Amino acid sequence: MRNVRDYDRLSDQKLAELLSDADRSAFAQIFKRYNRLLFVHAYKKLQQQEVAEDMVQEVFSVLWQKREHINVATNLSGYLYTAVKNRVLDIIARQKTEARYVDSLKSFIDNSVALTDHLVREKQMKEIIEREISKLPPKMRLVFEMSRNQHLSHKEIATHLSLSEQTVTDQIKKALKILRTRMGMCFFLMI
Repeated sequence: MRNVRDYDRLSDQKLAELLSDADRSAFAQIFKRYNRLLFVHAYKKLQQQEVAEDMVQEVFSVLWQKREHINVATNLSGYLYTAVKNRVLDIIARQKTEARYVDSLKSFIDNSVALTDHLVREKQMKEIIEREISKLPPKMRLVFEMSRNQHLSHKEIATHLSLSEQTVTDQIKKALKILRTRMGMCFFLMI
């Protein structure tokens, strides 16, 4: 068994060989040698301390778990930096995806709020229009509703109500004039 101080003097290649044999002291030395350097490298790219720390820990965890299958004897530092770089790229890609998702969600919410607001205003407007129509004189209201709600022509309304076509036309014009005046005031008050 080696003295802990002896590991300080071992090359990366020798540490990697010992690591593949499950030598915990070799792993500890690799961690000691590269942890801070990898963290600084990751932090420069991510600008998030906790994320960089967690990512470097994950790289070392994978190194230990796959020590028997990873061939790092020739270039341990290259392997570690590449592993960090790949994780950084994964995190950046995930953050971009999350940002797009959040933007999409915000847009959806904004559109939903706008649509809801539009529907509420439309409902209010219909209620105001119905209320104003109900205030028309009875005969005028009947002619107007037959024209607008039942979609009857002036001639059909005249025949149905035993009125002249000109009377129907006059009643609808008067109704529209009254509604425009009243609705203009309502629109002004709603804004």
